[in-house]
Amino acid sequence: MTPRLSHAVGLLFAALPMMNTLAAEAPPVPDSLKVPPGHTLKFSARAQGFQIYQCGPDKADPKAYTWTLTGPQADLFDAQGQKIISHYAGPTWESKDGSKIVGQVKGNEKSPDHDAIAWLLLETKSTGSIGVMNSITHVQRLQTSGGKPAAGGCKADTAGTTTNVPYMAQYYFYEAEK
Repeated sequence: MTPRLSHAVGLLFAALPMMNTLAAEAPPVPDSLKVPPGHTLKFSARAQGFQIYQCGPDKADPKAYTWTLTGPQADLFDAQGQKIISHYAGPTWESKDGSKIVGQVKGNEKSPDHDAIAWLLLETKSTGSIGVMNSITHVQRLQTSGGKPAAGGCKADTAGTTTNVPYMAQYYFYEAEK
């Protein structure tokens, strides 16, 4: 075994106990947010951070201005409160072991909390190095709170400004059945 592969395998096995503590059942969701058959929940993690928006012209009405999402900036925590994943634009999730995934939205439903960002189903469109994230095929963002920009506040004189809106969510990470 090469030193690089040996190191990657060591990181993976070191992270397994941490990931096993995160396994949980996802709550019931609408059909548009269900993970396709043949996939199982690998782990879940609680997120806390910001949704970042930029003020600019509305694509539907160039005379109006609106907040446009540029991406998240959040940390995901295990059941013991330890930071295990960074979440940022892409959307990307990067584990402490260096492995990461980039997702693509496949399903979107309004949150039951009208002041919260939508619930999502994402499919992995690319993966990074070997680690806990490289087997992930789907991600659900559920149980959201916050994250929506305040109505108004985005006008011609504030165009180009950004706002960070606090949010929390529960993320569920799935892999193909083995």
